[in-house]
Formats: sequence, structure tokens, C-alpha cells
Amino acid sequence: MNPVWIIDDDRSIRWVFEKALTREGIGHRTFATAQEALDHLAEEPPQVVVSDIRMPGLSGLEFMQTLKEHLPSTPVIVMTAYSDLESAVAAFQGGAFEYLPKPFDVDHAVELVRRALEESRRRVEAPPADGETPEILGQAAAMQEVFRAIGRLSQSHATVLITGESGTGKELVARALHRHSPRSGKAFIAINTAAIPKDLLESELFGHERGAFTGAQAMRRGRFEQAEGGTLFLDEIGDMPSDLQTRLLRVLSDGQFYRVGGHTPITANVRVIAATHQELEARVRQGLFREDLFHRLNVIRLRLPSLRERRDDIPVLARHFLAKSARELGVEGKRLTDAAVQFLSTREFPGNVRQLENLCHWVTVMAPGQVVDVADLPAEIRGEVPAASLAGDGGDWRRALEREVADRLARGESGIADALTRDFETALITRALAHTGGRRIEAAGLLGIGRNTLTRKVQELRIDAKD
Repeated sequence: MNPVWIIDDDRSIRWVFEKALTREGIGHRTFATAQEALDHLAEEPPQVVVSDIRMPGLSGLEFMQTLKEHLPSTPVIVMTAYSDLESAVAAFQGGAFEYLPKPFDVDHAVELVRRALEESRRRVEAPPADGETPEILGQAAAMQEVFRAIGRLSQSHATVLITGESGTGKELVARALHRHSPRSGKAFIAINTAAIPKDLLESELFGHERGAFTGAQAMRRGRFEQAEGGTLFLDEIGDMPSDLQTRLLRVLSDGQFYRVGGHTPITANVRVIAATHQELEARVRQGLFREDLFHRLNVIRLRLPSLRERRDDIPVLARHFLAKSARELGVEGKRLTDAAVQFLSTREFPGNVRQLENLCHWVTVMAPGQVVDVADLPAEIRGEVPAASLAGDGGDWRRALEREVADRLARGESGIADALTRDFETALITRALAHTGGRRIEAAGLLGIGRNTLTRKVQELRIDAKD
């Protein structure tokens, strides 16, 4: 069987591929024209096609279109000497697996062929059928605490302060608190106090009367009135200007407020949920946040863990976001290899869950195949050095390791040495293989171990790696 077809009217290109693929033990067949390849399609369908774009007669793009009608899952690597934007766009719009501009590095071309063969041989796991999508995903212990807190607050009207780094999902938690509260039948109104200019924020929150200021041609209801009977979510409360802090405190204390330019008090039947990524105690000490307002808001505090504290959730979150992106874009869902999942689990993700979601959207749009490996991830993700960023103190990864050991001991875990050793070896091998594009001999040399040792470790650690 000849799983790889090479189509190019340039005899020297066919010769280069023949020599390279023969050396690698990869079966292949060459054609001088796209029409000749089409004529043989029925007798021996290929697993991978490498085709030039511009050839006499049928073009490579026309061949790819016909091939996709009969064999839609066959990866096609498109070659062209015309490395322009139009060629690249046309290739990918036609469903190309990858784009290979001429002249090319032979080793790189063979590596692309290997990746395309893997893509062809694997069956893509279909995303699970749409059911009731959980409001918030998480299996890690830190997230279970959040779920328990939401459950305990389900019948409460109490003010809640949600803290956590940017991108941890504070608004999702606020919506869940509202949805499971006695106020769920009323409105949930969200406002980011840091995103609205100070001069407009007061009117946004409390509304204004007609003629209250230049341009106020009609009475306008503010967010407090819009949320009547329901929940008002004040995001980034730590950035609220001091004079508005005073007005907010008055509402929370008296249950009443005035529209801008108004003289009639309006009763506010609203549950307030506030959120911030800042340490409000520090802002109180600095005189940037009112202490009395802080205590009014801090009735019940709910802290959301960073993604670094819930690494076990990265696989399930990634699957969810990949399926979500595929639905939104109307394309087939993509799947991460085990090695890619393991690799992502070592990343820092300073942007937390939001950054992971953005990454999955990038993968859905930009990754060449349906099965996504480490080499297919964005360069900025692959280029990170987790040890230095984990430490947060001069790149001292040993201190980060000591903190991890201390945390596990505090949780009462056992078998810590074996678990951390596996994690350490997995990170070393995964990163080395990513650096070498999956070439084990080269990765073993860089790590200073034998190829047989690396192969055994890959099997023991169940790392999804290329041969």
C-alpha cells in the first residue's frame, strides 16, 4: 500500500520526496498531474496527499476540492512556489491540512507528512451530544468548595463579595448565585464599574431625571431600577470612584437612592453581588476604598481559585471550550492529544480560564488537523518556561517545588515522591519532544538519556508522542 501521494509537475520535487520517504520507510506514489492522480483514486485511495497548487491542467486546489467530495477526511498538504497571502488563504479555505511554501526543508516536509498520517489514522472523538451544559465546570477540590458555597447560599438574600484573579469566572459564579436564589425570576443586571468613565457611572447606576445635565433629554432608569427584585452584579468594585462608593454605601445602608437630578427617594429591592481581582483590605489601608463600604460588601466572601490551583480541571475545560468554539463557528470539533493536554496542564495561564478559552478558540481556527498535538499549539504557549513562572521569585523553581510538597503534605496526601517524580519526568520529556517536533533520538540527546530509556518512559508515563 502507498498511503502518501505526491502530485507535482516538477520532476525534481517528486524525486526529493521519493528519496526522503523511502529513507523513512513511508510508502508513496508520485504523479506528474492532478488528473493522473484522480484517475487512480478509485483503485487505491491515499491516506495523505501532498500536492502542488499550480500545475498544467487541473490545479492542486481543484484536485483538493474533488478529493474532499469523495474522501473528506484525507489530509492534503499544499505546496506552492508562490508564497503569497492569496495562495495560503485559498489553500486553507479549500480544507488544506497544511501549507508548504517552496523551497522547503526536507526534514520539515517529512515531519508534516508524518503528522498528516497520524491525523488520517486517528478517529476523531466526536464532542458529546449537547445536553444540559453545566453552568460552571470543575472537578478540583478548590472548585467543589465554590459549588458548596453556592448551594449554601441558594436560599439567601445576603450580599456576596467574589474575589479572585482576572479570568477565573467571577461573573459566572454571580449568575449561578442569582439563578439558584429566590430572585431567579427577576432580572440579573451586570455592570463593570472599571469600564465606564467616572462621569457616566453615576447615571448608569442610579439613572437620571430629564434635564439633570446637558444631553439628558429624557428620564433614564439606572441599573438599580433595572435590577428591581433581582440581582445587581458590580464587577471590579475595587476601582469604583470614592464619591460613588459613598452613594453605594448609602443604598446598601438605607435601601434607597436618588436619580441624578432627582429629589424623590426610590426604594431599592436589589441583591448586590460585588467582585474584584484586587485585595480590598490593602486598598482600604491605602485610603482608596471606604472601610465601611468594604464591611457592607464583605458579608459573605467567596474566593475563586486560579487555574494554577485547579490544574486537574484543564482537560475537561479544554474539551468544553473546543466543543463550544466548534459549535459557534459551525465546524467539526478538534481534539487534543494526551501529550497536548499534559503539556497545557504544566502552563501557568496568568489569564486563567478566560485565557484557556481563548487558546481553544485559536486552536479551533488555526490548528491544521482535527487532532491537535503540542507542536500545533501557539508559539507563545509552547515557549513558556513553567518552572520560572511557577516560582514567582527570581525563577527559583526549587522554592515552587518546596511549596508544592508542603501543600500536598498539608492536604494529607501520600506517595508524594512518586507522583511528583512522574510529573517532573513527564514535563521534561513532553517539553523536549515539543522542542524537537517529536523526534525521539534528538530529544533523548538533549536530555542526556538513551533513546530506549526515553521510549520506555514515554510508554510508562503514557505520553502521546511521535515515533
